[in-house]
Amino acid sequence: MKWKKFTVKTITDAEDIIISTLYDIGLEGAQIEDKVPLTPLEKEQMFVDILPDGPEDDGIAYLSFFVEDSEESPVDTEEMTAKINEELDALRNFMDVGEGTVMVSGTEDIDWINNWKQFFHQFYIDDLLVIPSWEEVKPEDKDKKILHIDPGTAFGTGMHETTQLCIRQLKKYITPETELLDVGTGSGILAIISLMYGIKHAVGTDLDPCAVEAVQENMKANNINPASFDMMIGNIITDKEVQDHVGYGKYDIVVANILADVLVPLTPVIVNQLKPGGIYITSGIIDNKEQVVRDAVTQAGLEVIDVTYQGEWVSVTARKR
Repeated sequence: MKWKKFTVKTITDAEDIIISTLYDIGLEGAQIEDKVPLTPLEKEQMFVDILPDGPEDDGIAYLSFFVEDSEESPVDTEEMTAKINEELDALRNFMDVGEGTVMVSGTEDIDWINNWKQFFHQFYIDDLLVIPSWEEVKPEDKDKKILHIDPGTAFGTGMHETTQLCIRQLKKYITPETELLDVGTGSGILAIISLMYGIKHAVGTDLDPCAVEAVQENMKANNINPASFDMMIGNIITDKEVQDHVGYGKYDIVVANILADVLVPLTPVIVNQLKPGGIYITSGIIDNKEQVVRDAVTQAGLEVIDVTYQGEWVSVTARKR
């Protein structure tokens, strides 16, 4: 399938109104490229595979719209460009749209859903083989411990350093009797791996309802007993109902692979879910935020027992006294 790409150079303050206006002429959806920092809510909603802070916001935004261009229904580039410019000119009468220029380009035949898969192949995390759903297990790997993962959603795959740090810490501390709480579970990868290594039961919480389906699919792919992993949607930091549902003083391990700015308010809450002597494993911490998380952990009455590093990322592990 071929597409025409129409890109409008504008300013960040005009993004929403331009997207809404161009929707009326048949341009649905937009790819937004800007340098606006993440809001606290957006940071809170990031689960794994976290990126460091981006460049400073320069106020410039590029909005790209894709229109199918086929032999049966070819795109009239000049007509569409004229329509876009007409709408932009109308907006200029009452607001600043910045440069407001329109660039047009074409794409090759692209399967937008599956093309990215060429970049994700099976890999090892120590003795664990992580393999995507579209690849076959090699005969020589049949006897290895294998995690089948389908990263078809915006959740983690295990490739990121923060996830690997958590996996290694979990393997240090889990036992056959472990009750695990995975905060920001996403694809469920940390809880599922823990179940594969023999823990008793896991609970996952997440803000995104899409996590429920992602977890179910990955549990099925790895033959995880549905009774061993419970999921709930909600904000455990601020929602007392979620805290009550998760339960207090019942978890041997709580793992949270989120962001330092979320770990700080999470820690004094989550300490209540831990058993005495329970282990709290955190990651998603860029190296210059290590002390911030250490301070949050100690101020919550926990004892830091292990700090591990991979690349520019940090995992802080603590114990409830």
